[in-house]
Amino acid sequence: MKKCIVSNDAPKPVGPYSHAVQVGNLLFVSGQLAINPMSGKIEGDDIKVQTQLVFKNIEAILKDAGFSFEDVVKVNVYLSSLEDFAKFNEVYSTIFTQNFPARTTIEAKLLPGALIEVDVIAAKE
Repeated sequence: MKKCIVSNDAPKPVGPYSHAVQVGNLLFVSGQLAINPMSGKIEGDDIKVQTQLVFKNIEAILKDAGFSFEDVVKVNVYLSSLEDFAKFNEVYSTIFTQNFPARTTIEAKLLPGALIEVDVIAAKE
């Protein structure tokens, strides 16, 4: 049975989707942009700032579902420019420091102002 998760500490979904969906021991977190939950607007004009905000939003969703970054098994990263990869990776390596999840990183056209979008899959044993 699926359980839809909507966190009060993450930006409200901008369309007909849940922040995350839990099925059994798996949690599928929808793509998150660098949206400030208070203002509802994309913040930061720097990939490092946007990456920090994206992962702060993901952390809030994981927490509300009873998960943490330790439970993340797959990360999908969409960068508006692969030239930002090294700077993104600097922030990413402070979030995942061991037992790294599998990851895919691609260049993708994003919303105006958005430099990054990330979705994750987490699993509990």
